[in-house]
Amino acid sequence: MYNGKKVAVVLPAYNAANTLEITYKEIPLDIVDEVILVDDASKDNTVEVGKALGIKHIISHEKNKGYGGNQKTCYSKALELNADIVVMLHPDYQYTPKLLVAMISIIGNDVYPVVLGSRILGGGALKGGMPKYKYIFNRFLTLTQNVLLGEKLSEYHTGYRAFSKQVLTSIHFMRNSDDFVFDNQMLSQIFYAGFEIAEVTCPTKYFPEASSINFSRSLTYGIGCLKVSAIHRLCKWGVMKSELYA
Repeated sequence: MYNGKKVAVVLPAYNAANTLEITYKEIPLDIVDEVILVDDASKDNTVEVGKALGIKHIISHEKNKGYGGNQKTCYSKALELNADIVVMLHPDYQYTPKLLVAMISIIGNDVYPVVLGSRILGGGALKGGMPKYKYIFNRFLTLTQNVLLGEKLSEYHTGYRAFSKQVLTSIHFMRNSDDFVFDNQMLSQIFYAGFEIAEVTCPTKYFPEASSINFSRSLTYGIGCLKVSAIHRLCKWGVMKSELYA
């Protein structure tokens, strides 16, 4: 509990057996009530490692549902457990669990309803080994998205995110893609609904076990992000309608 609010940390996992333990052991269990591990048909023993660590809520997909599909299961389970604050933490240890307290406190004290861990603030991305082409891609996409959405985020592409229950129950995240563009659709929905988003500086690590997508997938993702932002703007202008914001 934090300030009388129930806290859940969701771990969307795919082949995270080598990094799950170090990630889990840094979660502040004194304020985190529930840890939910959702394994997306991993080819390693992620589920067995989770059980050995004593993680109470483990869901295993029989077939790979994709990054977005995994998150749908994560958030649905957190809401089922009546969590007031839900934080998505990648179990590949790319993002440090040591920021959980800060992110939870921002929502728990009703300062902001959404918090993102930004790799761009403070230069954490390049320091952590982000490939330069991804950094340039990130900056171009973020600039374009800020213009289209009328916002000022430092980045839209971090995987470290915390949400209040009100936000998750107000947007239609189940209508989003099962692929990586899910993240951007979710941020678009949040802004469209009128919620504000805070950011905290977040260091990041790039190493073989850390999840990442190749250039081809990155290109597809980037095009998808631009499409989401364009649809957002057209819906705001009343030119078209989308089920994402219905």
